[in-house]
Amino acid sequence: MNFVQPIRDVEKIREVRAFLASKSERNELLFCFGIYTGLRISDILRMKVKDVKGKNYIIVREQKVQNTRTNNKTKRIPIVPKLKRLIDKYVEDKHLEEYLFKSRQGKNKPITRVQAYNILREAANECELDEIGTHTLRKTFGYHIYQEIKDVALLQDIFNHSSPYITLKYIGVNQDAINDAYTKLKY
Repeated sequence: MNFVQPIRDVEKIREVRAFLASKSERNELLFCFGIYTGLRISDILRMKVKDVKGKNYIIVREQKVQNTRTNNKTKRIPIVPKLKRLIDKYVEDKHLEEYLFKSRQGKNKPITRVQAYNILREAANECELDEIGTHTLRKTFGYHIYQEIKDVALLQDIFNHSSPYITLKYIGVNQDAINDAYTKLKY
């Protein structure tokens, strides 16, 4: 398994979004959905139009499997105005039972995790980013929330992590500190 990083640079986030928007409205929404909600890709791909259409929040039962146990925690996530505008435009002519990130294969199936990864990898290559994968969306969300409010306990709760250390490591803040420490060497 490759270790992926958040997108730290806001200009790179804009660049990735613009590239994805040039490819398709669905791909742009996928990216924005991830960076504005902090949900795992598996939870994002299960979303249907009825889960978001006309709503100001998302109710999701997270599906992460830990040590053969499913983590079935229910979350209520506000839909920020920027994301709401994208969603409203995207779903206006879609049926309620349609998957939000519908595949072109089959009648009504979501894209796969592999397809989501391929979409993000293509954008990463085009925008000259390394260490990008589907978890990059969640990590980008966490990284920028942390940079804005510096509340690791809140992020730990959002991500359902067991310790602040895990959260800081997950969002790349520990790696930033390590990189900074190396640059401080004076010999």
